[in-house]
Formats: sequence, structure tokens, C-alpha cells
Amino acid sequence: MAIKKQEQYGNTSISMLKGEERVRKRPAVIFGSDDLEGCKHAVFEILSNAIDEAREGHGDTIIVTRYEDLSIEVEDFGRGCPVDYNEKEKRYNWELVFCEMYAGGKYGENGENYEYSLGLNGLGSCATQYASEFFDATVRRDGFRYDLHFEKGRNKGGLKKEPTDRKKTGSVFHWRPDRQVFTDINIPAEYYRDVLRRQAVVNRGVTFKFRNQIGSRFETEEFCYADGIRQYVDELVGDQAFTMPTFWETERRGRDAENRPEMKLKITASFCFSKQVNRMEYYHNSSWLEYGGSPDRAVRSGFLAAFDKYLRDTGKYTKNENKIIFQDIQDSLIIITNCFSTIGCFENQTKKSVNSRFTQEAMTTFFKEQLAVWFQENKQEADRASEQILINKRARESAEKTRISVKKNLSVKVDIANRVQKFVDCRTKDVALRELYIVEGDSALGSVKLSRDAEFQGIMPVRGKILNCLKADYNKIFSSPIITDLMKVLGCGVEIQGKKAKELSSFDINNLRWNKIVICTDADVDGFQIRTLILTMLYRLCPTLIRDGYVYIAESPLFEITYKDKTWFAYNEAEKAKILREDLAGKKPTSIQRSKGLGENDPEMMWMTTMNPETRRLIKVVPEDAERTAYYFDVLLGDNLAERKNFIADNGARYLDLADIS
Repeated sequence: MAIKKQEQYGNTSISMLKGEERVRKRPAVIFGSDDLEGCKHAVFEILSNAIDEAREGHGDTIIVTRYEDLSIEVEDFGRGCPVDYNEKEKRYNWELVFCEMYAGGKYGENGENYEYSLGLNGLGSCATQYASEFFDATVRRDGFRYDLHFEKGRNKGGLKKEPTDRKKTGSVFHWRPDRQVFTDINIPAEYYRDVLRRQAVVNRGVTFKFRNQIGSRFETEEFCYADGIRQYVDELVGDQAFTMPTFWETERRGRDAENRPEMKLKITASFCFSKQVNRMEYYHNSSWLEYGGSPDRAVRSGFLAAFDKYLRDTGKYTKNENKIIFQDIQDSLIIITNCFSTIGCFENQTKKSVNSRFTQEAMTTFFKEQLAVWFQENKQEADRASEQILINKRARESAEKTRISVKKNLSVKVDIANRVQKFVDCRTKDVALRELYIVEGDSALGSVKLSRDAEFQGIMPVRGKILNCLKADYNKIFSSPIITDLMKVLGCGVEIQGKKAKELSSFDINNLRWNKIVICTDADVDGFQIRTLILTMLYRLCPTLIRDGYVYIAESPLFEITYKDKTWFAYNEAEKAKILREDLAGKKPTSIQRSKGLGENDPEMMWMTTMNPETRRLIKVVPEDAERTAYYFDVLLGDNLAERKNFIADNGARYLDLADIS
């Protein structure tokens, strides 16, 4: 009986998704994810078709509208999407375009419709329609206007057709992504601006208009680069160039393999060198290659080989000097490449990377050839670029030596008390008993020093706000005396995750000189920020201390409540209310005052509230706390301005209320 049931289950367990379910139930297969990034890609799919039309010379303007209800509209002025009856397929074209996967007009081997196409696979229009709450298509072609309406992937009402001005052609698509498909559909305006600006750069002469609805009005912006990537490089470098922007273009033909059809590859590139700016961007069939792929590998190998040869041929290397690496070039290089191929070679439908052996080999050879000519024809500029590359190289090597030296210093056991200024050690050598208080400034040092138990409690003061270790590079981190002194006092060294681990990791938990590391700062905004900076530093440099439970926060009281000769300490508003209600019960006169900073507290109070193991309050920092701290630190002090604005807009009032309470 058991075997029979198992066979029955096996025979009925296979099912097939049909129609709109193919996208609605598995959106990540087409769009890369089912979150906001996937929703963005759905927009790009519709935009891609409009771009292909404009690049083929059918219309020179594309209008994208972001409505307040989060719906989107893309309008082009091309030939108009085919929607009428198709004799070859014996179906209406609108059914093929909007309701069939892998149906489109870009499969022709000879490029009769589009020579270089961004929309390749006949998936985008159908997939976006399937993933929408509603999708309206208005098409003007052949002297008629056609209208279609879809809801959740199903057509409602069929095709409506009426005569119109024969000269006015184009397509308008208006839809709202479905929240049942995507977890988030609130695409920020900045995304549209970024995408349209990039497309204007690589589609020379096409005007992209962005309309953003705010209330009853529309804010409109236009993006157009008449000179394409050359103009973009000029814009990026401004007045910071020390070589003139250079533009190259060529065409190549070849195959990725002998059994593959021949492709035509059009290569355009523009570059210059700058002391202040660096940028590398790659585009293929006008799609921004966020993950690079073949063009990135070609730039790296082509430029590195050419500049290394030039430095050797001109005798610019010193005797026994190491060769440059690409990072030395990249530090001063601005390069934008824009390639087009007649055969699609994107890694997947999201088109963020190209993987093509022929593309990589053709571009590498082209860059080597062009740079060899550039070296000859622009000798002064070539020398300036080469000298800056050598400066970058030697600075990198010097920084590496500094890091290695710091690593050695951190790992050497020395008498720390004699080497670190203002550090106050304790008497016991028993690590299981030793506690290190990291305190805020010299004034707190004096107060804590007088109130501590010198047998087992040591003190390390930090002055002011230390470096933001979440964003700074390791060379800058290890150039900070505050940080290196603190690492020496801890004794365990640093652990660096990822590529730097081999060079910098000298962490050994057995060398840790303390059983507890206690962060002790004032209970005010500055104190909280210093605490966060210290916690972030430990999270970045030695996360094992947090993971293994060595790091604590000393909780200091917010209020001192005095009645006659007795004082109560309250650590929050709730405790203050409880003391007044239960311990004092209306007794007067009662004095309530905010607790002073650490440096103003008398030793007896400091011992009772902060240092005495019997009465103090310590909060153990667990990995989740540190990760959450790093997240909020990144949001509030990192580089993502849009995310910070959104966070403040969503949470600002709540945090202001908390600040008022504290």
C-alpha cells in the first residue's frame, strides 16, 4: 500500500504554469527579483522597446511619467507597436506581444527590423503586462488608433480601433505594477532620473523627458546628450582633467565560437585622466552593465598591458621596481564604453552583464592598438598620465607598508601601560577578572579613576568623536592614534574580513587582556554618538569580541531624585515615575535633576551607579545589536542620501519623541 501511494504522488506532483501565472507566480525568473529592483526592471523592459525604435530613427523623443498613484507611463513617437491581425501566425499581434512569452519583432537574423536591439527576447512587454494591476496600451499606426486594456494579466474588452491622423504615430503604455507580484512598487523619482540620464548619454541625440506628478502639477526634466559619451566625459571631469578627453570608435566582426553565427560589434569609447575624479561605466546595446563582464575585463587587460609596456619602453620604472596593477590606472581614469552587437550576449534577461569571448578579445585588442597610437601622437599627455599612474602605484605600496607595519605593531606584546598615553592599567594580571572601561574624554577619566577598583578595573579615555570606521579605508583607520592605541590596549589585534584578511588579520582571542570591555559615555546625544562610533569600530575591526560576549555598555542614570539625605537614581522616565509613586509617595520637598556628565559626578556616585559590580547596570552587546547599529549608522551617516531622506521622513517624528523623553 505504501508503494502504491508513493507512485500515485509522483504521477500527480508535476504541474505547469500557464498564461499570466508564469510571471505572476515567479516574477524573479524574468525581472531578477520580486522586490523593488524587479519592479524597476519591469519599467526598463517597456522603456527598452521605445529606445530601440528611437535608435533606429523612428522618433527622437521618449516621455516617461511617474504618477502619484505609483503608475507609470512610457510614450514614444516611433512606428507604433504592431497590434492588428497577423496572417503568418493566424493571430492578432497584440496577443503575441502582450500575452505570449518569446514573441517579438527582433528575431530576424539579418536585422531587418532592428540592427542593434536592447529588447531581444520578446519577454518584456508580455512580462510587464502580466505583472501589472492594470496595463493600458494606446497605439497610433497606419492611420488608426488602437486601444487595449488588461487587468492582472487578462485582456478586458478586446481591441478597439478607430481612424486617426496618419502622420501621428507612436505607442503609449500606462500601467501600475501589482503589489501581489512585487513586494514594493514605490519606485523613487531618482531612479527614473538616473536611468533616463544614462540612456540619453548612450543614445546620442534622443531627448528623454521625465514627468513627475506632485499633487496636481507635473515637474518636468529633460535629458539629451547631442555628443553622447564624449559630452558625458567632459561633464564628469569638468576642469579636473590633465589629459584631453579622447574618443574612439570602430567596428569588428567575429564569432564567440565556430558554430555560432557571425556578429557585428560596434565599439565606442571615451576616456581621459584626472587627479580628482575616476569613473568606469560600460554599456551594451545601451544597457548599463552594472556588473561589467566582457567590456570591464577588456578595459583592465588592454589598458594595463599598454601602460606597462609604455613605462618599460620609456624607462620610467626605477631599477627593480614592481609592475603597476590596474588599480593604479583606475585611480585616475575616467572611461565610458558604449558597444552594440547584432547578436545578444547578455548573461540574462536583466542585462546587467555581458559574457562574450569575441567582445572581450575584440575590445582588448582595440584598446591596445589605440593606446599605442595615442602614446605616439600625444607624448606629453601620455607622460603626464604615466607619471600619475606611478604616483598612484607608489602611494598604494607605501600605504600597504604602513598597514603591514601597523599589523606588526599590533601583534607585538609590549608593556602597554608605558606606551599608550593616558591609559590606566589595573593591578591584577588575571585576565578572567580584568575590566577595561572605555570612557569619554579626560574629565571622565579623572572621575572614573577616582571611583574604580584599581585591582581589576583599567581605563582608556578616547577624546571626542573617533573616525567612522564603517566607511573609512584601512589605511586611514590605522593612521588614527586613538584607534591604534585602543587596539594595543585590547591586545588581541584586528581581524579583517574579505580580501584584506591575508594582509591585515592578526587577531588572536588568546591575546585579549580583558574579560569585559565596557563602553562608558555620557547619557546625551554626543555620548550616544561616541558610543556608536566605538561600537562600530569594534564591529569592523574585531567582531569576535562582540560575538563572544566581551563587549558591554555601562548604563548611566538619567535622573537623580533626592529626598532629605537620600538619593534615588532613575535610568528612564518609567523608573522615575515609579520611584515618585512607590518610594516617595508624594513626600516633599523632593529634588529631581538630570544626571550630570561622567566628569561631573562624585566618585561615590560613580562607584555605585557605574563601577560597582553589585549595583551597576551593564548591557551586553550581542551580534544583532552591532549589526543593527552598523545598519543605522550606514543609513544616517553613509553615502546613500535618498535612503537617509526616506528613513528620516518615515521615522523622524518617532525619534524626536524619544529624544524629548530622554
